[in-house]
Amino acid sequence: MKVLVLAGPESSGKSWLAEHIQRRFGGEWVSEYVRDFIDQQQRDTCYADIPVIARGQLAREDAARARAPQLLILDTHLLSNILWSQVLFGDCPAWLEQALSARHYDLHLLLSPEGVEWVSDGQRCQPLLEERQAFFDASREWLDGHGQRYEVIEGDWSYRRERAFEAVQRLLK
Repeated sequence: MKVLVLAGPESSGKSWLAEHIQRRFGGEWVSEYVRDFIDQQQRDTCYADIPVIARGQLAREDAARARAPQLLILDTHLLSNILWSQVLFGDCPAWLEQALSARHYDLHLLLSPEGVEWVSDGQRCQPLLEERQAFFDASREWLDGHGQRYEVIEGDWSYRRERAFEAVQRLLK
């Protein structure tokens, strides 16, 4: 099983790209738990929600890993939970980074905020490119600092899709 993670700021195309990758290569796509959590709770998240959201994301990931698809496509993983917790609340439960570091991921596609427009969807809160760029930079810093394999995906939608397809093709060889 190869585990692919789509990482980066909001509105950079993670879910869109995950769907395209699954259609092209098959495998199993694990969606972002926090979106369902927010829809269900019908309120803004608070710091106490961070562990609940992280455990929900891990449960989805673990269930998919147990099914052992050839390609596991993660729309996000705990890095997003860590960074959002720090951005929104200035803190993060320590166990999240330990849990993330304990897992194996074959490749991260780190999506740049540049080249695509931010789209409001009722859950997103970083309309400024500078905010999304800071999230991208923090993601890249974490990936570099933890020796994680990643490729930056940038450009317009069609260019992103083609570069991602090429990266996945290399991963599956």
